[in-house]
Amino acid sequence: MKFKSISLALVAVLIISCKTEVKKTSNKKMEIAENIKEQSETEITPISHATTVLEFDDTIIYLDPTGGAEAFSDFENPDYVLITDIHGDHMNLKTLNALTLENATIIAPEAVAKEISAVKAKEVIVINNGEEKSFSNFDIEAIPMYNLREEALKFHSKGRGNGYVLTINDERIYFSGDTEDIPEMRSLENIDKAFVCMNLPYTMPVENAASGVLAFKPKQVYPYHYRGTNGLSDINKFKELVNKGDANIEVVQLNWYPNRN
Repeated sequence: MKFKSISLALVAVLIISCKTEVKKTSNKKMEIAENIKEQSETEITPISHATTVLEFDDTIIYLDPTGGAEAFSDFENPDYVLITDIHGDHMNLKTLNALTLENATIIAPEAVAKEISAVKAKEVIVINNGEEKSFSNFDIEAIPMYNLREEALKFHSKGRGNGYVLTINDERIYFSGDTEDIPEMRSLENIDKAFVCMNLPYTMPVENAASGVLAFKPKQVYPYHYRGTNGLSDINKFKELVNKGDANIEVVQLNWYPNRN
């Protein structure tokens, strides 16, 4: 009986040791998972107005590149270039021709693709309103962008340009492009980050932008593309309106106009 008790004690020690080892291994796996999560986060850098750089999983996307090659001197060459519309603050031929795009895929609506046939890129993929495409590590959905106000209909007709929803590592990121608070924007779902334009006379006033955001309720909203003919829109007022309507929506203000006094 004494021998049996010692044996049982040894077994108990072994079981405890095994449990401890499993716990340690489990903790290690959790640490690795956290590291992977941190490495997979999307880094979004404002360049100017609508021009943006997204970096994730060793992938670089230039959105609506403008400002010449020097605007991207701190970044590697892009893997993808996304263009929303034909206007010069989105489709800038001088910048496209100055960039090194031989290994880049350009993603754009048909109206843009027709204008950039001479740009030296790996390929041009056309995506139009309502279409979805999948790539190796992200998905993209083309959202309509257009004007609603009678006096602004001449600027952006329905069906020509795209807003985009990018799904990257289970995060949904919306870039509005040049639009007003159209039904297609108001009905968006499960948006984590929303980049929403607001500049007159070309897109919409801050009141309409706030109303649109309160309709689809992203977790975070970033006012961008807010320079109009009379200067910069009042993004502080935009923040006030959004947070008055829903305090849970975080309004993030980035510096889209670094050279402006």
